[in-house]
Amino acid sequence: MEIPIPDRHAAGQALAGSLQHYAGRDDVIVLALPRGGVPVAAEIARALDAPLDVMLVRKLGLPGHPELAMGAIASGGVRVMNDNVVRQSMVSPDAIEAVVEMESRELEHRERTYRGDRPWPDLKGRCVILVDDGLATGATMRAAIDAMKAQQPGCIVVAVPVAPPDTVRDLEPLVDEVVCPVQPESFMAIGQWYVDFHQISDAEVLALLEELG
Repeated sequence: MEIPIPDRHAAGQALAGSLQHYAGRDDVIVLALPRGGVPVAAEIARALDAPLDVMLVRKLGLPGHPELAMGAIASGGVRVMNDNVVRQSMVSPDAIEAVVEMESRELEHRERTYRGDRPWPDLKGRCVILVDDGLATGATMRAAIDAMKAQQPGCIVVAVPVAPPDTVRDLEPLVDEVVCPVQPESFMAIGQWYVDFHQISDAEVLALLEELG
């Protein structure tokens, strides 16, 4: 994969090359973590000729430092906490619940925006490829994995362009495969590894879901 990564579409095209062993299977579905994961996942879905959908997850940002994930929530009431961050930051239970309530409202809003009346796909026995534009702590992806396991898929694959090696190691025992070609030891933020890391709009997400869903 080219570094720095030109944009999310280039990231998806490069990732797709490492996922070709899933091509041609009628049980594969690609689930993107919105919004940034959607353009990446769209290229994978195109290359594998697989349907695209979204896995709605919200990061729980640390009060005062929202870019740092102290956990994440996902559809179905799933909550995953980063105990090390919570403990080291000494964040109170009330502060945690305030963030959970705020992010739960946003999760519900995005479900209405992206899914509308479209039913959640039946994932039982299917091969689910979870995609994001990168991982830092991995808390958001862990929430997605937990939510997926409740659906009894046949296998779970995590595909991301870039993540710290310790995050990848933490995820590997939780799923069937992790595909992450760029694993820098020095890692500050996902955006530092991209040339174009613009904020993805709801319109972009909806257009890709309409095309490939």
